[in-house]
Amino acid sequence: MTPAPLADRPRPASLPDLFVAFTLLALQGFGGVLAVVQRELVDRKRWLTQDEFIEDWAVAQIMPGPNVVNLSMMVGARYFGLRGAMTALAGLLAVPLVLILLLATMHARFGGNPHVEGALRGMAAVSAGLIAAAGLKLSSALARSPLPPAWCAAISVLGFVLVALLKVPLVWVLLGLGGLGCVLTYRNMKS
Repeated sequence: MTPAPLADRPRPASLPDLFVAFTLLALQGFGGVLAVVQRELVDRKRWLTQDEFIEDWAVAQIMPGPNVVNLSMMVGARYFGLRGAMTALAGLLAVPLVLILLLATMHARFGGNPHVEGALRGMAAVSAGLIAAAGLKLSSALARSPLPPAWCAAISVLGFVLVALLKVPLVWVLLGLGGLGCVLTYRNMKS
């Protein structure tokens, strides 16, 4: 199924609409924004198709800087060019920056409190669950991958082992396994 042309799909109505949308996204994304961004941009607003989101997210991950910042600029640029990219970026960063400064001030004062420490540990667990849920939801795209699922799983497991257990720098794992994945995909598409 081919996606509808950009003109026929929902889109941000204006630059202020784009700014507000990314501000609300940022305010929902404490600890793990992938699940929130995917739900909002694909499921609720329908500014991106699932496949467009996966492709853009993959590009955002390999670019330097925070993934969601890269993605926000890509989405903003898709609809409004450079002004859209800067507006989405401002929406993503402005209000959360003020909140972070306030929270940092409060943490400096109350950080040693056992109740605050417990709350922060609880938030970390919720964030891990949100990231796992988003990963499971995005895994549906593997069915359409030119690589067999076993190869995708092997590359994923190898990536986890290299980064989490052997402490290989992420940049080398991305270059090595990403390059391997590209070569294998290209070979499979040619045959």
